[in-house]
Amino acid sequence: MEEVMLEPTLYTIKGMAILDNDGNRILAKYYDKNVFPTVTEQKAFEKNLFNKTHRADAEIIMLDGLTCVYRSNVDLFFYVMGSSFENELILMSVLNCLYDSISQILRKNVEKRVIMENLDIVMLAMDEICDGGIILEADSGNVVQRVALRADDIPLGEQTVAQVLQTAKEQLKWSLLK
Repeated sequence: MEEVMLEPTLYTIKGMAILDNDGNRILAKYYDKNVFPTVTEQKAFEKNLFNKTHRADAEIIMLDGLTCVYRSNVDLFFYVMGSSFENELILMSVLNCLYDSISQILRKNVEKRVIMENLDIVMLAMDEICDGGIILEADSGNVVQRVALRADDIPLGEQTVAQVLQTAKEQLKWSLLK
């Protein structure tokens, strides 16, 4: 029996999705148009994926030729999909980065309502983690830093001295320009 030798590729992620506890899409990005060319196929896959995973205690599933790693929290399910030949540890590091980034951005308040209110920042975080199926970042701290929350959104106790001084400079500049 001959082994199939696959060429290494940077395109490791086939898709990422966040579903609510009913299996409805909150946010999803698919990077391989050959796997799911239409939204209808994507949603059918998401329903099937949710039905197989919402009661399971595992972290990984093989479904429709894809390796899917997932994590649940309160009323949300986070998924990262890759090809059936993809390393599960790489997919899991992307999933952990996604979850940890969102958790830090939302100050550990990872719930459907809060994600919907901050959907723009969550989308930006997803884009910072993966672009076109290529993993750009797997460190949640760097992702949060790149998403660049405005300094006035961060509580004073969590700001660095440089951020406090920058905020003070900008406030002084605007008060002088008035």
